[in-house]
Amino acid sequence: MTKESFGHVDGREVFIYTLRNTRGMEGRITNYGGIVVSLKVADRSGTAGDVVLGFDSLASYVKDNPYFGCLIGRCGNRIARGRFSIDGTEYALARNVGADALHGGIKGFDKVVWEVNENEGVPGRSLVLSYVSKDGEEGYPGTLTVQVTYTLSDSNDLRIDYHATTDKPTIVNLTHHSCFNLAGPGDGDILGHEVMVAADRFTPMDATMIPTGEITPVKGTPFDFTTSTPIGARIGWPDQQLRAGLGYDHNFVLNKPGGMFALAGRVYEPTSGRAMEVHTTEPGIQFYTGNFLDGHHIGKGEKPYKHRYGFCLETQHFPDAPNHPEFPSIILRPGQKYLTSTLYRFSAGK
Repeated sequence: MTKESFGHVDGREVFIYTLRNTRGMEGRITNYGGIVVSLKVADRSGTAGDVVLGFDSLASYVKDNPYFGCLIGRCGNRIARGRFSIDGTEYALARNVGADALHGGIKGFDKVVWEVNENEGVPGRSLVLSYVSKDGEEGYPGTLTVQVTYTLSDSNDLRIDYHATTDKPTIVNLTHHSCFNLAGPGDGDILGHEVMVAADRFTPMDATMIPTGEITPVKGTPFDFTTSTPIGARIGWPDQQLRAGLGYDHNFVLNKPGGMFALAGRVYEPTSGRAMEVHTTEPGIQFYTGNFLDGHHIGKGEKPYKHRYGFCLETQHFPDAPNHPEFPSIILRPGQKYLTSTLYRFSAGK
């Protein structure tokens, strides 16, 4: 693992750490926001290329980053009106998208400088980050101690392991927010990418993008990705849910039993031949199709990121879970350990 300076944030020096495996795959990760700055994997001809959207400078990440590559916390996705209750006590969070809280608030885990535990992990293959979120930060109760480990294997897997403990009942829903384009960042839209999501159901949302509480079968809807389907095949259908999300921006309920580490999704890009599998212990996955990208973000190599130039597959518990007792709980209590894992596996077809 190599280390180089990436600049300064709030008077603290920020670094980029480069992980490499024996097959030529390379991941560059910064301890500002735990951001995956680049991820280079081979195409069908053996040529390595970047597959994640991002920027060339730290200043661009600090100024206006729509969560490209970030660690998200303390609670990923939306919480309605920024309010929830634990054991009869109501908490009010920082609201940063309309009336709601999104991705941890105004200064979530994506905007902090993480400590790097250089003596932990597998030398050259792992990056171990830690952060202590103080009681009351962004409105969340309890001091949350978090450790996140990125590991790059010779199987072309980028694995992310999350660990957290608390001294007071709180809510936790950590995730990773890389925005992928398997043809290359800034090299066209992702509508031709073929996607499979291992989910027979999804959670519909209202006009404010908050789940209604329903869990609905995907069969017969444009949300049926149980077999591999191009992203663009049905994204323009006159469907109320697609209108609400301006495309796909929905939580899918994975078929696997809760807590089991299993395949959640698969993506194939026909031009490059690159493929990506997502495996996770989480019960849900958010599929997002770059609906809010509009070209004003100028990315790597001075290329603009236009509408639908990237997609996300964010492993998670369900959005607004604290306000839906029918959803899997995200409450963490003292003495418990928050442990989840997600793996992104890359390959290339002929």
